[in-house]
Amino acid sequence: MSTVTQTGVTQIARTGYTWLDIPEEPDFARMRREVGVRLRAAMADQGVDALVLLGNGNVMYATGISWPLADAGLSHVERPVAIVRADDEHPHLFLPFREGAAMESELPGDHLHGPVYLEFDEGVAEFAKILAGLVSAGATVATDELTGAMRRSGSALFPSAPVDAAPVIGAAKLVKTIDQIACIRRACQITEQAIAEIQKSLVPGARQIDLSAEFVRRTFELGATTNMFDSIWQVMPTSRAEGTWTTTGDLALPLLTTERELRQGDVLWTDVSIAYHGYCSDHGRTWIVGQDLTPAQQDQFDKWSRIVDGVLSVTKAGATCGDLGRAAIAAADGQKPWLPHFYLGHGIGTSAAEMPMIGTDLGQEWDDNFVFPAGMLLVFEPVVWEDGTGGYRGEEIVVVTEGGWMPLTAYPYDPYEVSSGN
Repeated sequence: MSTVTQTGVTQIARTGYTWLDIPEEPDFARMRREVGVRLRAAMADQGVDALVLLGNGNVMYATGISWPLADAGLSHVERPVAIVRADDEHPHLFLPFREGAAMESELPGDHLHGPVYLEFDEGVAEFAKILAGLVSAGATVATDELTGAMRRSGSALFPSAPVDAAPVIGAAKLVKTIDQIACIRRACQITEQAIAEIQKSLVPGARQIDLSAEFVRRTFELGATTNMFDSIWQVMPTSRAEGTWTTTGDLALPLLTTERELRQGDVLWTDVSIAYHGYCSDHGRTWIVGQDLTPAQQDQFDKWSRIVDGVLSVTKAGATCGDLGRAAIAAADGQKPWLPHFYLGHGIGTSAAEMPMIGTDLGQEWDDNFVFPAGMLLVFEPVVWEDGTGGYRGEEIVVVTEGGWMPLTAYPYDPYEVSSGN
């Protein structure tokens, strides 16, 4: 493993690079057209005539809007809703407010609507009239979420029971267009620039919530359009006796950020995500507060690096989730280098974690049958931890290509040293 300079920072250089011609800035009009074609093709494959979408990430994907709420929007009664018809190139978009609606001016006037209130019986009754005017009787309708009021409405809203939209949305999202990749790369660049400034000021006495505030402020100054989830700056235990554990005895991650002041020698596992025009970053590194790392901590990083190298050595179009899982386990001396309630890796797009999920309780058969297409993005996040150290966790994002992969992340591993022999 050697070091190179890419986009201004030092990065581990690994074999398997395939370079794609990614534009510096996405062509948003082209992106929306290509996404629309892909989404309607997936609807045709699944025999779906119309989609009713409530999930923020799915609405952003289908319509191209840039929405300022992500996880926080799940509890918001005024949220965007989309109706996508297989026979209409333009989605119908229902918005409580217009700020951040990047494609507002490009929608025909009769496709842009005011808010709907699907948490309430009255709102669902009104939405039923709208849906009946847009979707013909007998059509197959798929939805990604149902509120309590939507469930109570029964056939008044959907004369025939809706089907699950996940197979349609999942299939459409899996392969990214070149402009979607450009958005994700820009989101990563914004994240890394903000994180670099925060890391320089990492000192004993700083509070976790102060890091979060600084991160959100700086990323929005740099062009972020959404904060995807509450930032994680988790202080990791150095022993099992000191740690917080799950009910199954596994290391707990993530834990909520608090007002706790950082202390000399704290080992932080970081995890942050923002979006750029609807498309996410996902960034993780391990930091040590106010002191040099120990040889044991360096050894844990070296092991983590070998695991990532092993996974990347088999990453290419045609590989499976199972191939990557076995490579990771082999590089970790026969142990699974990921937490049982998490995963070795996952996809990314309008959500920070999308399908596929690698190494979950979906099972080995599922992993072995999920074949990677070119143009899919993966986030790798193995973990290494043992008594006596705070462990190491980091995240790397790559584009799967025909001949291998291309990196989208380029953040250094300070204070850990990159060994040329790994």
